[in-house]
Amino acid sequence: MKKTPPLPGYLLGKYQITGTITFSVLFALIFLNIYIPFSDTAWFRLGDSVMFLLTAAYILVSMMILILSRVLMYKSRKYFQMTYLIYIIWCIAEIVVVCSIYTWLTVNIMSPHEESVLQIFGRSLLYGTIALGIPYIISGMYFAIIDKNNTIRLMSYDNVVTDEPMKPDTQKITLFDNNGSLKLSLSPDNLYYIESDDNYIKVWYTDSKGELKQYMLRCRLKAVEESFRGSALVRCHRKYIVNIRKVKVLRKESDGYVLDLDNEAIPTLPVTKTYTDIVLSHFTGESPLLEPTEF
Repeated sequence: MKKTPPLPGYLLGKYQITGTITFSVLFALIFLNIYIPFSDTAWFRLGDSVMFLLTAAYILVSMMILILSRVLMYKSRKYFQMTYLIYIIWCIAEIVVVCSIYTWLTVNIMSPHEESVLQIFGRSLLYGTIALGIPYIISGMYFAIIDKNNTIRLMSYDNVVTDEPMKPDTQKITLFDNNGSLKLSLSPDNLYYIESDDNYIKVWYTDSKGELKQYMLRCRLKAVEESFRGSALVRCHRKYIVNIRKVKVLRKESDGYVLDLDNEAIPTLPVTKTYTDIVLSHFTGESPLLEPTEF
């Protein structure tokens, strides 16, 4: 049986979750205001009345349910790997809960006699799927497009025609923004390490004056690892990729290996057991038996 592929990390970040909730709530409010005039059992009101207060309370409760659900979704990353199937079921469960509350309120407020509870729930589920399902899909596609445009690349300038003398095997690490515009280009010799910060990375490097700088880019550390596989940029920790050329000392401590870089302003970087063989192979010249898998 084919396993369901894991959900991309860009759908579980804080920024993405906040954006999804905000867009979904706004979309739902606009849709419901269009839907109200065509429904006989819709009790939403925007005027100064008791029904308006009830409407506001329902919207607030629904928002709290979505926020709590997405917070739990974000926290769940520590306990299990979210897949596409689990994500879809999770989204459906959110819609079902919100529509169930609407059905309960409709039955108790409107007391409709022409429709059964099941019919009311079925109709609310239909419109709830439109009101929340569509923004879920749109926001997912939007973040997928943004993620594809966030890249970090290693470019070779061996065959570039220039009026300036170029060193053999000249390479540059280039960082691009969401629009594909070049934002940072630096020599691998100036790069020390790359740090993961949720769905962003921090590139630590020295400028022309030798001062330590950082550049933040929305990109997954896994994408960087894959882009620079086989180079001097090596994964040593789930949060760090280090430039092996900048390692001054490799030390063995009680809880594992650590790396001291040739810049006193940079703290010691840990090496986890998962990446120990990979890191050691760059010092011993031996190839690691296995390459770790990290998401």
